[in-house]
Amino acid sequence: MDLPRVTWRESTRSGSSGNCVEVATPPQVVMVRDSKDRRGPALSFTADQWAGFVQGVKAGGFDA
Repeated sequence: MDLPRVTWRESTRSGSSGNCVEVATPPQVVMVRDSKDRRGPALSFTADQWAGFVQGVKAGGFDA
């Protein structure tokens, strides 16, 4: 996949701390990367995997 052509977006809830992730949604996949290391690695997930993760977050499944 040609990552320079992927459109990344940062959460509107990120604030100004710089401790954020960015998400891109090219066809058939959801990609996530660290906004502080834009040249670093990106993780990729299927749409179903990402939806499950988001559902878990909303349900409080990842609270520290």
